[in-house]
Amino acid sequence: MLARLGGNIERERKARGLTQEKLAEAVDLHPRVVQKIEAGETNLKATTLFRIQAALGCPWVALATGVR
Repeated sequence: MLARLGGNIERERKARGLTQEKLAEAVDLHPRVVQKIEAGETNLKATTLFRIQAALGCPWVALATGVR
């Protein structure tokens, strides 16, 4: 599940032309943390997921299921 969520976050980030560094800056995380999230290597808090979703401006369904 983490790998799918991370992959969906990565896809949405790239669709918006953002680097991992820019997304990390927008959500106040270290770029390495964003890298681990996208790789499905770490759990993330709900608050972090909320900040990522807001920064990407995408619907929840896109992050959860990959469907736009």
